[in-house]
Amino acid sequence: MFVKRLHVLRKALSTCSIPVAEVHTQHYDVIVVGGGHAGTEGAAAASRVGAKTLLITQKIQTIGALSCNPSLGGVGKGHLVKEIDALDGVMGRAGDWAGIHFSILNRSKGPAVWGPRAQLDRGRYRDFIQSELLSTERLTILEGSVEDLLVSTADPDKPGRHKVYGIRLANGGGEIHCGSVVLTTGTFLSGSLFMGQNSSPGGRMGDPPSCVGLSRCLKEILGLKVGRLRTGTPPRILKDTIDFSLTEIRLPDEKPTPFSFINTHTNCKPEDQLPCFLTYTTPGVERVVNESIHVNSHIHQDTKGPRYCPSIESKVLRFPGRRHQVWLEPEGWSSDLIYPQGLSMTMPPDKQLSLIREIPGLQQAHIQTPGYGVQYDFVCPTQLYPWLQVKSTQGLFLAGQINGTTGYEEAAAQGLWAGVNAGRTSLSKNSLSLSRTQSYIGVLIDDLVGRGVTEPYRMFTSRAEFRTSLRPDNADMRLTPRGFEEIGCVSKQRYTEALQVQGRLNEALSALQSISLPAARWRNKLQHVNISENKSTILNGEEVLQYKEVSFQMLASAFPKLLSPYLEFSERIKVEALYRPHCEKQRREMERMQVEESLCLPDDIDYLTLPVSLSKEVREILDRARPNTLGAATRLQGITPAAIVHLLNYVQKEKQRNQGTGKAVNCFG
Repeated sequence: MFVKRLHVLRKALSTCSIPVAEVHTQHYDVIVVGGGHAGTEGAAAASRVGAKTLLITQKIQTIGALSCNPSLGGVGKGHLVKEIDALDGVMGRAGDWAGIHFSILNRSKGPAVWGPRAQLDRGRYRDFIQSELLSTERLTILEGSVEDLLVSTADPDKPGRHKVYGIRLANGGGEIHCGSVVLTTGTFLSGSLFMGQNSSPGGRMGDPPSCVGLSRCLKEILGLKVGRLRTGTPPRILKDTIDFSLTEIRLPDEKPTPFSFINTHTNCKPEDQLPCFLTYTTPGVERVVNESIHVNSHIHQDTKGPRYCPSIESKVLRFPGRRHQVWLEPEGWSSDLIYPQGLSMTMPPDKQLSLIREIPGLQQAHIQTPGYGVQYDFVCPTQLYPWLQVKSTQGLFLAGQINGTTGYEEAAAQGLWAGVNAGRTSLSKNSLSLSRTQSYIGVLIDDLVGRGVTEPYRMFTSRAEFRTSLRPDNADMRLTPRGFEEIGCVSKQRYTEALQVQGRLNEALSALQSISLPAARWRNKLQHVNISENKSTILNGEEVLQYKEVSFQMLASAFPKLLSPYLEFSERIKVEALYRPHCEKQRREMERMQVEESLCLPDDIDYLTLPVSLSKEVREILDRARPNTLGAATRLQGITPAAIVHLLNYVQKEKQRNQGTGKAVNCFG
């Protein structure tokens, strides 16, 4: 069914079924600029909340392209994919369709920090994304390049000095008007490509440069603070030229675990999964890097690159003498290319070939496409509200690498949330925030708008305070009901299914709690379980399930009539039981933090003239960041607990004074 639908849609693509003149004569609720991971999720989300949406991309054929690594998920990143899926996003289902190697990372630790991950078939992933978007209601796709934003003076009764009301297409393509614009320009915002000593305009190899006019508008017209970041990609190696016998094989999980909550299995059968391979750098690699430094201009730039996914040049220079992992990852079932994860590089092509041939298994390897570096503009994200709208500009939302992040998953999560709020804003609905107590998406956005970035931001589980509650297995329980009831981005069918699952899980846990036996009786029933002889208290089934050696299947065998109806949820029930005591403690901490989070700070507060009880440094930090809530202020670097107390006292006094005079408080929480 999917293949047939894709064939029909591809045919429509080849004829560019949307006349340009027709597009220009219409007014859209939302225009999304960019067809990468942020743009696709943003356009789909805006459409789901009911907004008439236009997605503008340079090439329709590259929508959903995996520009760098052919993989999805991992520790922290996998949490984001599960949350995107729980809010009815596209990425998780695309990963289940295109996956060729599934694994759960971090299995040696608790389920809260497990990382669902998959190697992907590039072509199948792109096909799925394109099929989804081209069949999405209220969504139109236009091939073109955006040169500028249409900006007017803002409504004096609303926040922001400017208002965006549309875009101007490049090359005299005309204007298109809208209620909201979402910029998801990725690495194309004044992007430059680097290889050796050569550089050229562009955001990705093979695509023309774009967004130069947009960058100028953001800086000169809207007055936004813009910085510069860099990233890179490895060369692609011909599979037939690799000697895999000199590498270590890494097999996938025997049973693939799907990303999407609506999928019980992946498209890839267990026996059809492909292996990955591991090899290591050698002293020869270090020698080639050092010999080529003088002809590698990208590595000499002051522009910040990704700390957690650095180039091989950066790793060698930072850690001389160390051996580094190189993962050889297939790019698809029928692809003849291998992606060498860990070998991002920007040296000249001949030096790249010399380098890879110093690695075991790659001594005779051939490069199909050399690696290269990219430098691009980003907007300092402290200038955004938590709903990803620019504070100084009504109707303008930013998502993805333009906000200083790195990675498909981080971009898609922002795109979804920006699309939701752009759609709601254009339909005159209130903007929404996700607290960091509710989701990893909330953690991501709160970190960006509250702390800003000095290097490309990547999600890790360590960034979340409430990891045991924000697990990948319960993202649907946390987010899907709210996605339907409040946000409006989740279908009724998915919502109904989530409620049914939640009901069944609650029934199963109640059934476990109803089984109460003395510890001695449990030892007789579960003879291989190490229940202490000194334990003489009454234990219920949920408490016994918290023992590491006890599975739900074991308890269902002992109490078949009571527990067998819930076997399909055995893994989820085990995790719920395991974390229930921890989650209860965290729930109380969350409630306290949510009170703190919800205390709104006036938008028009003049931090520089606050009382001297706050130091000049603290006042300057607050003025630059302009946090939306007291909770956001607490996480600003350089803000002390004492400063928070003084700020709280000041805000409360001002609130009381304004209430006494009848003056309204200008506050946007």
